[in-house]
Amino acid sequence: MSKNFVSSSRLQIPTYIAGFHDDGMVSKMRYNTLGDTGLQVSVLSFGASSLGNVYRLTDEGESIQVVHEALKRGINYIDTAPWYGHGKSETVLGKALKDIPRDSYYIATKVCRYQPEVEKQFDFSAQRTIQSVDESLQRLGLPYVDFIQVHDMEFAPSLDIVINETLPALQKVKESGKARFIGITGYPLENFRTVIDRSSVKIDTVLTYCHGSMNDNSLSDFIPYFKSKGVGIVNASPISMGLLSDRGPPAWHPAHQHIKDVCAAAATFCSANGVDISRLAMDFTLSQPDYDTTLVSTASLKNLYKNIESVYCPLTDKEKTIQQQVLERYMKPLKNRHWEGVEVEQYRKELAAVQ
Repeated sequence: MSKNFVSSSRLQIPTYIAGFHDDGMVSKMRYNTLGDTGLQVSVLSFGASSLGNVYRLTDEGESIQVVHEALKRGINYIDTAPWYGHGKSETVLGKALKDIPRDSYYIATKVCRYQPEVEKQFDFSAQRTIQSVDESLQRLGLPYVDFIQVHDMEFAPSLDIVINETLPALQKVKESGKARFIGITGYPLENFRTVIDRSSVKIDTVLTYCHGSMNDNSLSDFIPYFKSKGVGIVNASPISMGLLSDRGPPAWHPAHQHIKDVCAAAATFCSANGVDISRLAMDFTLSQPDYDTTLVSTASLKNLYKNIESVYCPLTDKEKTIQQQVLERYMKPLKNRHWEGVEVEQYRKELAAVQ
């Protein structure tokens, strides 16, 4: 069987529950096998950062409804973290999942990133890591999570701490039955290779963001390596944290100004041609054959339906033409330019100022 499961078998995925799921919508969703985990995950997954008011103030009632609708329509992978709203994302998720069959989804959370104060933001110690898992489970109202991940490991004082302390602590969490699989997350891609090669703890998944999109698809260069290690690939932010949208990125976006200018020009070009650049961006990412799942976050029902529609509603001929022009004219000249190191440097400066 091919990696991407055919329509006739979609109602046989292990997370399908008759009477709970919308059969028509589940039959339209696509599913991939996540690395060597054996889990079949939806090509589009739900990022719960929005539930923590990360991007805007949200309505808790609508947030809960968004989670319910996402799962009923075939999304079966949820990603959250203590950092998102400093516990709020997990708390709202816990309320939403209370009425959802546990076998209908896989859930991932994280450790190591916590509070907004710079001196309290990161803690990669074993003790705090184990404590954090228990706190997350309490907020989520669950006895276990499917995936426990190191959050943004590039901010650790050294990757040695991640390898020698954080990951062994997560192995203990796994052995205790509080998590099934272990993952690592971050923005710099080369760090994944370093940690996977040196870790005595098996890494099941990687999660990175803004590297699997139209303006930067450098994640694709690492596919052969991840495949050789049996590591599942969780891609996030197909619109590059707002770069590939009509609204544009938030003020805090770390991209260099040249990247912002090029993406803004591309968005203007699309708008002038009556095309939504974010729809082109979603199609580009979801068309990549080797990204097991792509996280998209929203606390809006309208945006959720739009995101799910992108899985099964192909681009029109006009949209395909504009997409190709955007790639050739704007994106390829960027040559996968990124902003690795920008945020870490700023964090280290702020940390030094308070120590």
